[in-house]
Amino acid sequence: MDDALREDQVFSAFSKYGKPVGAAIVAGLVGLAGWLWYQNHTATVSGEQGELLTKAIDHLEARNLKAAQDEIAPLQKDGNAGYRATAMLLEAGVKAEEGKVDEAIKGFAAIAADADAPQAYRDLASIREVALNFDKIGPDKVIERLKPLAVPGNPWFGSAGELVGIAYLKQGKNDLAGALFAEIAKNKDVPDSLSRRARQMAGALGVDAVEDPDKAVIRAAAE
Repeated sequence: MDDALREDQVFSAFSKYGKPVGAAIVAGLVGLAGWLWYQNHTATVSGEQGELLTKAIDHLEARNLKAAQDEIAPLQKDGNAGYRATAMLLEAGVKAEEGKVDEAIKGFAAIAADADAPQAYRDLASIREVALNFDKIGPDKVIERLKPLAVPGNPWFGSAGELVGIAYLKQGKNDLAGALFAEIAKNKDVPDSLSRRARQMAGALGVDAVEDPDKAVIRAAAE
């Protein structure tokens, strides 16, 4: 393929998929926070706190942001480590939804820096913080912050890897970006929507992100 044409396709794909990444990550916050809450709730049942968080998530799904904030306020003050961190994630997500990006960034940064919060929550907060702050901090800092999470086996590989891949594009390191997008696309643990975006980006960069069908059959038989 002509290099000029490929470059045009890459930046076209970046324009189409790069900008929605931050929005998609924020939009998925409710579901992810709900999942984290469920994990915490099943491990350490706290009836009253669990009920408050359940109500907050219900309000968020109904787009009643003020009611959700009222429900999670007590958890941010008195909840155990898991519930408090989840409530803070939801609060920061609400700020982002309201367009209060600077406040949202500060909220996610506080969770990421909280030594008492479970590590999975801190990592998720780091990804959200970087996604919202991507253009301001620049690609070098994005890679520094998220590269440790952008590895297969990490629960946030897909989300962190997508942002690192876009940072590589910003640096002009298309070979690294293409390889990473292809790896994300082929990873069976990555959500389908993210996998499709990664496949599109890898293809635009001239990297084959389609899994060898023979390997797929072997893997399926082993599972």
